[in-house]
Amino acid sequence: MKQLFTFIFLLLASAFPEANNQHTPSIKKEDAASNVFIITLDGFRWQELFNGIDTNVIKNKNYCNDAEIIEAMYGGNTAQESRKKIMPFIWSVIAAKGQVHGNRAYNNNVNVANLFAISYPGYNEMFTGETDMMITSNKKIDNKNKNIFEYLHKKPKYKNKIAVFTSWDVFPFILNEQRSGIEINSGVENIEEAQNFNMKNLNIIQKSLLKKKEQTRDDKLTFVAAKEYLIAHKPTIFYIGLGDTDEYAHSENYDMYLQKANEADKMIADLWQWVQKTEGYKNNTTFIITTDHGRGNNTSSWMNHGTLIKGSSQTWIAMLGKNVQTLGEVKIEKQLYQKQIAQTIAYFLGEKFGSEKPVGNTYAVK
Repeated sequence: MKQLFTFIFLLLASAFPEANNQHTPSIKKEDAASNVFIITLDGFRWQELFNGIDTNVIKNKNYCNDAEIIEAMYGGNTAQESRKKIMPFIWSVIAAKGQVHGNRAYNNNVNVANLFAISYPGYNEMFTGETDMMITSNKKIDNKNKNIFEYLHKKPKYKNKIAVFTSWDVFPFILNEQRSGIEINSGVENIEEAQNFNMKNLNIIQKSLLKKKEQTRDDKLTFVAAKEYLIAHKPTIFYIGLGDTDEYAHSENYDMYLQKANEADKMIADLWQWVQKTEGYKNNTTFIITTDHGRGNNTSSWMNHGTLIKGSSQTWIAMLGKNVQTLGEVKIEKQLYQKQIAQTIAYFLGEKFGSEKPVGNTYAVK
């Protein structure tokens, strides 16, 4: 069995050479962004991001209750019209002032490098800059790999200036909360030290809605909690992990899958507007927006993902803010990988992520 894992690891390493490239560009400290925000939409496909609604899926009544309504809300004469209705901020603002990678129509490919194409391996790859063949499931097991947040938290500049708010309650294990010491609020966890009216009420609302041991908090509640914390504590590095897109995809509800993507886009817009009018953040913050895995690429598999489901490794990334060159929708042929994100976070801060193992090279920023 050990020989089998070794063979698979070597196969993966040879298959993804660019992800293992150790040449990393740098930004002068004085020119770096002071803040980096990361937002993820769990399991949101590149197909909807770039092509808009999947007309084959909405025609299937098993996945869409009312195709006419969805068509009216998110359809269009072209893919460009439809995608802009689903994700107006990404296509009106980020595509105009930042970068959007992953449109496979142009062979501009973004993929996970891990073999499993599910959430824990994906987030491990994203934030540690490496794949781990021992992480094969979403079980709540403390991650032994050092993540970018933990690495930066040990530097005096970022001590107690990093915060994580996620809808999925596995993140304290993915980011090893006990070892890393960073502020993490996940699932239906109460807001610690709820000092203001909104935070106290949020705790009450969460408790009233909890009918069973939920794994995932509604994204709207996660966002409200995150925004209140942001206003009160002004973190430098801020991660919001949204989960509704994946939840509704797994429940085979394409209507709500699209609606939750649209709501996530509005949350990102709200966050950017706050940043651009807040001292210390305005013109001094970089956004990185992405997903942890893809999904099946046809009508019978769009709701699922995993090793054996074609399309599951296909992802995307969007970036906006300080030191992000305006490239818009990137249409050049290129292969990028999720494991490059950790080093990219460090890059925008003028840092270089160091780990016990080689990590992915910086993402395309120029």
